[in-house]
Amino acid sequence: MAINLLDLISSTVSSKTSGLEIPAQSKNTVLNGLTDSIFGSLTQTVAKPGGIDAIKSLLTGKTAAASSPITALAGNIFSNNILKKLNLGSLLNGKLTALIPTIMGSLSGILKDQDGDGDVDFQDILITLKGGNKTQAQKTGGGLLGGILGKVLGGSR
Repeated sequence: MAINLLDLISSTVSSKTSGLEIPAQSKNTVLNGLTDSIFGSLTQTVAKPGGIDAIKSLLTGKTAAASSPITALAGNIFSNNILKKLNLGSLLNGKLTALIPTIMGSLSGILKDQDGDGDVDFQDILITLKGGNKTQAQKTGGGLLGGILGKVLGGSR
């Protein structure tokens, strides 16, 4: 199953917020803010020592999303960059922030052995983040996050 991580995050955000009454003038900002905050937490984490292992643990399901520092970072990014500016009220802010662990939990288990070498490694992360296409991921380095990973690690492994 080929996936695109950003599309998966966006669709999950849309489905999880469908029951909330978000003011029409703020809805796009909230949806984009949730998506950007989650993706941003992943890109910031990859640059930190141990970040790749933390992402691997989250995306393979070894770490629960609710207790992941990546989830906490996404919540902080969303609260500081989006919610503080919108003045939606503490009740709605709380409901929106509470969705982040649920959304992150939906990403759990998406990382599997993509290249057939018997383990989940850096190459599998690149393939998964690129959308499941082994050849393309090897050529391009896995898109935006793969480019960041490549810079942090000094190339593909």
